[in-house]
Amino acid sequence: MKFLVEHLKNLRELYVNQLQMVLSAEEQIAIASLDMIEQATDTELRSALVAHKAETERQVQRLEQILTAATGSANKIHCKSVHALIDESQDMFKDARNDAVRDVVLITSAQRIEHFEIAAYGAIRRFAEILEDNAAAELLGQTIAEEGNADKVLSAIAERLNLNASEAA
Repeated sequence: MKFLVEHLKNLRELYVNQLQMVLSAEEQIAIASLDMIEQATDTELRSALVAHKAETERQVQRLEQILTAATGSANKIHCKSVHALIDESQDMFKDARNDAVRDVVLITSAQRIEHFEIAAYGAIRRFAEILEDNAAAELLGQTIAEEGNADKVLSAIAERLNLNASEAA
């Protein structure tokens, strides 16, 4: 499996490549979140997913701003990792046999994606710092904080819903 294209000659090219990839990831997540919101049966979970969808849309705007400043355009490169995470979550959702388990699947899936994003943004922010793109580093730090908060909110909801799922027949 090829992870990076061969034309990445320096950190700047890798930085742009990863920005383009995470832009694709965020756009895929925004689309998938519509299904997740619709499928959630727990009102607190649904509210958290709605709130994070709005954050995701702002994150897309930030990435477009960073990419446009860095390259003159906001082109993207398809993110295969997030595509696979979304595909896997849809399979798990189909396999869940009741609402409680389906809600836990939604949390599990969302947290897998959050953890991917935190890792990706952390690396990209460090690239921005090294390349002295301080404005981008600040915006990326804001996104990392939002993703971390989303993960904490999902963990809190999971504490209650995991118990519900454990009692499901």
